[in-house]
Amino acid sequence: MKRSEVNDILDRSWSFIKSHGMHLPPFAHWTPEQMRAPEAADIRTRGLGWDITDYGQGRFDELGLFLFTTRNGSHADLSAGRGMLYAEKVMISRRDQLSPMHRHVIKAEDIINRGGGTLVIELFAPDAEGGIDRSADVTVPTDGIARTLPAGGKLMLQPGESVTLMPGIWHAFWAEGSDCLIGEVSTVNDDRTDNVFEMKIGRFSDIDEDVAPSHLLVSDY
Repeated sequence: MKRSEVNDILDRSWSFIKSHGMHLPPFAHWTPEQMRAPEAADIRTRGLGWDITDYGQGRFDELGLFLFTTRNGSHADLSAGRGMLYAEKVMISRRDQLSPMHRHVIKAEDIINRGGGTLVIELFAPDAEGGIDRSADVTVPTDGIARTLPAGGKLMLQPGESVTLMPGIWHAFWAEGSDCLIGEVSTVNDDRTDNVFEMKIGRFSDIDEDVAPSHLLVSDY
C-alpha cells in the first residue's frame, strides 16, 4: 500500500467512527513525532493505535481491514494468570471487503457489530491438527445463546449482536449492505504471533513511503 492511501483510509475511517458517536483516546490524534517520543513507549510496546492492513496483497478494497487498538494487556500478566488480561479494538469492515479465514492460538474474542450493515462471519471448527474441519458442525456463543452451524456456516450479525470465538475456531468476515463498525473485546492481543491464516499471507501491509505519514501505524513501531 502507498502511504498516501493509508493516510486517506485513516481519515475516512475516523470520520466513519465519529458518525457512530464513538470517540477514540487522546493518543489517536498524536503526531508521528509524539508517538516516537519516550512518553509513548508503553503505547508502542502494547501495540496500541492505528492499524490498516491489506494482508500484503495490495487489494485493500477486496481484502483488508481497518483496526484501532484502544487497550491491550501484557503477556507477562497473561502468563501469570492475573492483571490486565484483556484487549479492545475498534474495527471497520467495508461492504464486501474480506477479512480472510484465520484462527488464533491463544486469543479468545468477542466480535460485536456496533453499527452499519450486516456483519457476516463464516465459521469452521478445527480438526485434530488445528486445520480446518470441513465436515464438523461448529458451535459458538452468541449473546449468551449457543448456536450450532454446519461447517462453513455463515453467522449474520445485526447491529448490537455479537459472537464469542474461542481459540482455534476458524473465521472469516465481511460486511453486507453497508460498511460495519465492529468492536472486539479479547484476551491479550499479539498480532505478530497469534494469527494463523488459511492462505499464505502476512498480517501487516508493506508500505510504499510516497508521502509522510499523518499518523503512525502499529506496524510502524
